[in-house]
Amino acid sequence: MKALSPDPKTTVKFADPPFAMFLFDDTRSAWIWLIVRLYLAYVWLSSGWGKLNNPAWSQTGEALKGFWEKALASGIYFDVYESFLQYLLNIQAWPWFAKLVIAGELFVGLTMLLGAFVGIGAFTGAILNFNFLLAGTVSSNPLLLILEILLVLAWKVAGWYGLDRYLLPKLGTPWAPGQLPQDLLQNQSKT
Repeated sequence: MKALSPDPKTTVKFADPPFAMFLFDDTRSAWIWLIVRLYLAYVWLSSGWGKLNNPAWSQTGEALKGFWEKALASGIYFDVYESFLQYLLNIQAWPWFAKLVIAGELFVGLTMLLGAFVGIGAFTGAILNFNFLLAGTVSSNPLLLILEILLVLAWKVAGWYGLDRYLLPKLGTPWAPGQLPQDLLQNQSKT
């Protein structure tokens, strides 16, 4: 039987619903994302700052070691993640990994506060929340994960009231270079 392959001449593109266009593509929705960003900035900066000022996190990493041990003792649903945490414990990774967690939390908080690289910051926050959930910590992680996924989808307008308003046109994207990469390419071709 012959497999069907999509014909570019008959490919159909569906338009997004107007509500989705408003939320994710229209700068008039930027105020909504500003509220979400400021909330996430508060949560992540508070958490990261608290860990930074706690020697059990920032110096020894013992707090993270205890978190991993507790997660393993309570049973982790996914064997792969359980093996990953056990490996990190076996190689005694908690001193440097705790610093990585602190840096990640502060990075997410700063990107949200400044509105700079919001999509990247939100993706990083989603990875952190996903890992906390895999380790069995529910807390506010599901809500934060949902907000971060929405911010990833709204990356084009979420930083409008922030530095992304200026950064995105200058830097562009991998598929559409902004003014700065174009200027650099033009300068290289002249030399």
